[in-house]
Amino acid sequence: MMHDGCSGSFQNGKLVADKVRQMGFDQQPMPLAFQLSCENCGGDFEMNFFETHCPHCDMVYAVTPCHAFDPENVMAAGIGY
Repeated sequence: MMHDGCSGSFQNGKLVADKVRQMGFDQQPMPLAFQLSCENCGGDFEMNFFETHCPHCDMVYAVTPCHAFDPENVMAAGIGY
């Protein structure tokens, strides 16, 4: 499958979620889980998969495998996206 590799950069979380889904990684476990606070509701949760939904408000978060080494790379895609 052709893709940008690790050089891709994304303007928003929807593009990240779309890319992760396109690559088939959305339900893959991340090598290292992140502890995050939801930017929508403020609830704390653990991000275990490359696409994770906040259990409190269903905000969708995504990160590509290449960028999964740093929680700063996680982007919100929208509630229920």
